[in-house]
Amino acid sequence: MSQDGHGADGRGVHHHGGVLGALGLGGVPVTVAVSLLVAIAWFVSLAGTVLTSGAPARGGVFAVALVASWAGTRLLVRPLSRLFPEDRPATRGDFVGRVCVIRTGRVTADFGQAEVTAEDGSTATVQVRTLTEEPGLAAGRTALIFDYDADGEHFLVAPFDPALPGG
Repeated sequence: MSQDGHGADGRGVHHHGGVLGALGLGGVPVTVAVSLLVAIAWFVSLAGTVLTSGAPARGGVFAVALVASWAGTRLLVRPLSRLFPEDRPATRGDFVGRVCVIRTGRVTADFGQAEVTAEDGSTATVQVRTLTEEPGLAAGRTALIFDYDADGEHFLVAPFDPALPGG
């Protein structure tokens, strides 16, 4: 898992691929799917052992328990998956429209950093730039992030004063 709380594939902790996804058991955390598989297999094998007598019949109980646990888990996973929405990885675009605090002495068209708070409350220091020379954008001032430049890998900001009407 990476530092941002997402797996190496960026899909979050509710990984829906892999073996369980191929078996139709994706949509819930792996621990839930495996717990259901084990619980249903145990119950079916216990009931099958009590209801059958003789070694040949009990040998078939194992196979029935495996198939029944897969089928039962598959049926239960579908409604349960609504309780576990997939985590959407954070993107740089999530910061557009947010207010940031300038952390460098100034912000120009070529230089600047700011601290922005994400929706989950975490903070990030990001590269920021202005389109025009803004003498008021200095350390401690607030700015509005209004765009992201993917080529330059920086955010575009404009001065923002929350005390004024309309910012």
